Amino acid sequence: MNIEQSIIIGAGPCGLAAAIELGKEGIPSLIIEKRNIVHSISQYPTYMHFFSSPENLEIGNIPFTTANEKPSRLEALNYYRTAAQRHQVNIHPYQSITNIEKENDYFKLTGEDRFQKPLTYYCRNVIIATGYFDNPNMLGIPGETKDKVTHFFRESHPYAGLEVAIIGGSNSAIDAALELERVGAKVTVIYRGAQYSRSIKPWVRPTFEAKVDKGTIRMMFSANVSAIEDDTIVVQTTDGLETIANDFVLALTGFHPDRRFLQSAGVTIEAEGYPTFNEETMETNVPGIYLAGVVASKHEANEIFIESGRFHGCKIAKHILAK
Repeated sequence: MNIEQSIIIGAGPCGLAAAIELGKEGIPSLIIEKRNIVHSISQYPTYMHFFSSPENLEIGNIPFTTANEKPSRLEALNYYRTAAQRHQVNIHPYQSITNIEKENDYFKLTGEDRFQKPLTYYCRNVIIATGYFDNPNMLGIPGETKDKVTHFFRESHPYAGLEVAIIGGSNSAIDAALELERVGAKVTVIYRGAQYSRSIKPWVRPTFEAKVDKGTIRMMFSANVSAIEDDTIVVQTTDGLETIANDFVLALTGFHPDRRFLQSAGVTIEAEGYPTFNEETMETNVPGIYLAGVVASKHEANEIFIESGRFHGCKIAKHILAK
């Protein structure tokens, strides 16, 4: 039986950063990723630019260079792929871990590959860096599972000339609305807030407001979609129910970490809903199980970004060495 020193679940930026930091301290590690490296970034809108500056996205002391003020999705994919290659990070992609259990002084991890072949790993330490992009916040309304509904926006071309409703009022919703309007889609943004979100990028908001004022984008405040039909949606407004013609729905309502996986491994959940862990070491209540990245968020999934989550690996490496 081969027992790894440390296994990291998740090959996002924070998982990669953790592997690199462990390597610097002479702690061998293996990353298991159920899809491809930095899968969440590969799911971002095709032409997206990050809100962060490139130096705040760096890992492994590798400079992130870009010709633009803010790096693009494509540049980020190339950067993290390069960082993993230069540091020779050991990654097993397209493998899923579904269960963690303690056996004597090590952990037994079981799962399967993409062909449903069973897998078993053993290790001394487990670092969970699973992110949240696979767990969209569902609306819980009739019709949400229809094919016309998606929680992801990739690019605007497929929606040209069509009636598109966007649910949400964050940056992702505003950016998607602007891209859709440019290709001739008829866009309605439905937001439960009474006014624009304060999180909207300041250089984007004036452009969006101008589109709304001109009537090329419809903005509905204090509104909620109550049902999704084949060619319409029903919206609850302050004036009552309104039925709107609709071809596609982009439910950009955010994501949340998978707490159930943590609980199945023995990690307790605090009354406020976040996992139990030590902020100085990132170790959970289960000795040897650590958290890295957004899975350690306490109140909002977006309170931990790459900028802060990339440093979790340093804390983990120091604690493992101290043990």
